[in-house]
Amino acid sequence: MAREVGRKLIAQNRKARHDYHIDDVFEAGLVLVGTEVKSLRAGRATLTDGFGEIDRGEAFLHGVHIPEYTEGTWTNHQPRRVRKMLLNRAEIDRIDTRVNERGYTLVPLALYFKDGKAKVEIALARGKKTYDKRRSLAEKQANREKQEALGRQLKGMG
Repeated sequence: MAREVGRKLIAQNRKARHDYHIDDVFEAGLVLVGTEVKSLRAGRATLTDGFGEIDRGEAFLHGVHIPEYTEGTWTNHQPRRVRKMLLNRAEIDRIDTRVNERGYTLVPLALYFKDGKAKVEIALARGKKTYDKRRSLAEKQANREKQEALGRQLKGMG
């Protein structure tokens, strides 16, 4: 069987970049059971309600929905179970201090396979206020209009 190489995206949390100021991004491995891996290989997962937590020196991922594997039997997994994340001790300590001191939260951004292993991209993030969200949407709209105007201008020249 050929070895899987590269990065294959399974799920992405687009809402996180809208709702939070992203500061640091980490890549963590996941401890999964067999039916979870098979369900992920089918490209099924939801990150919207997910969050990370450091408990007694270990990192855990809560609220991520990996649906039951359709071909599974009685050995199937719970869709929203708590999953352990694999991180270095230094990364766990850094995340723990920032979450406890400065009011950060741990948010999953993406779930993917990297060289055949399931990984989750998690970020230290601070919640945006409503006016921050409106400001970022206005900036995005202004940039889009600027790009369109530039495109029309270049089209007229050529």
